[in-house]
Amino acid sequence: MFDMINEMLSIPFISRAVIVGALVALCAALLGVSLVLKRYSMIGDGLSHVGFGTLAIAIALVLIAAFLLLRLSSSSKIKGDAAIALISSSSLAIGVIIIAQTEGMTADVCNYMFGSILAMKKDDVYLSVAVSIIVLILYIVFYNKIYLVTFDETFAKATGTKTGVYNMLIAFLTALIIVVGMRMMGAMLISSLIIFPALTSMRLFRSFKSVVISSAVLSVICFFIGIIISYWQNTPAGASVVVVNLAAFLLFGAAGVVRRKIA
Repeated sequence: MFDMINEMLSIPFISRAVIVGALVALCAALLGVSLVLKRYSMIGDGLSHVGFGTLAIAIALVLIAAFLLLRLSSSSKIKGDAAIALISSSSLAIGVIIIAQTEGMTADVCNYMFGSILAMKKDDVYLSVAVSIIVLILYIVFYNKIYLVTFDETFAKATGTKTGVYNMLIAFLTALIIVVGMRMMGAMLISSLIIFPALTSMRLFRSFKSVVISSAVLSVICFFIGIIISYWQNTPAGASVVVVNLAAFLLFGAAGVVRRKIA
């Protein structure tokens, strides 16, 4: 097993995918706790459909979409899931039309939708690592504010906290991670990095801090195991990571049931 892992990591494009993937999985898990608790767990799916184009262009487009999404959700007529569906379906349709007219529907679209570790170039790695580090730093610096707007936004407003700013910060950080992660996981699977670790950790843990820590550790471990399975069984990397996350969710769920019965 260790020989196979060493062999896998000696391959340049896989080692690049592991570095970027671990950072993206970590960031997505941290943000996922707040997004799930605020009932925005499908924001990853929605924003990922906006990111057609190169990595740099996609970041700009997704940031704009994140801003529009929050503005729509804050209105009285269009809320959470409806706003996400509106943004994602419209952006996906426009993106498909543009690609069909300019480049044709090639295999690149399949890679975009379902991910490909072969798509990770050196420039992508450098940009992805830089973005991930920025996300981690901002999350740590504003952790207390993020915790406050996640659990009690009304109280946060009463204490003078600019909840709109920190909600936008969460959306901003999420948009960055969605773009850098969808090259590998694909637009159809990137939301799993946000949803699964948080939901899985909530099966066993109750406090915000413990769920955040568990989600971060679990997400990185599941990603690495998924990449190993992908290399070993020659299966799609993104799909393998999702299946491992599903297995962890079922395992934690069973453990939670057993603990409740014992208690």
